[in-house]
Amino acid sequence: MAYFKKVKVKDKLYGMVFGAGKVTQVFEDSHYKMMVTFKNGHEIPYTEDGIPGWGNFKKQTIFYKTDIDLTDVDFSPVSKVLSPKKIIKLREKKKLEVRLPSGIWSNCVKCAKEYVEEMLENENYHLFRKKTD
Repeated sequence: MAYFKKVKVKDKLYGMVFGAGKVTQVFEDSHYKMMVTFKNGHEIPYTEDGIPGWGNFKKQTIFYKTDIDLTDVDFSPVSKVLSPKKIIKLREKKKLEVRLPSGIWSNCVKCAKEYVEEMLENENYHLFRKKTD
């Protein structure tokens, strides 16, 4: 049974990438089950299993807001702002983490090169940190 089999418009969800959102559309005859609009304005289609219609994700990244437990997720602020040079060096060594719009720190290995470059151009150095062990 799919996790979002009985999803309805206006259901409150939490995405691991974009944070809080609401279901704005439910599709009956489509590969995607629902359209979710997040607080930052992003609209993403998701399958019945909670897999987004973008990126190379193969696992569920969205949950009902009441079902998710975020007590073990790292939301800590950055302790040291890195230089652009250090950010590029850590990315090459696969030791860079990026702060997602939801506030969660994630490994930057799957992160698109363009995203890192855009963040560097916008001087958003506080959104990167050295991977914690």
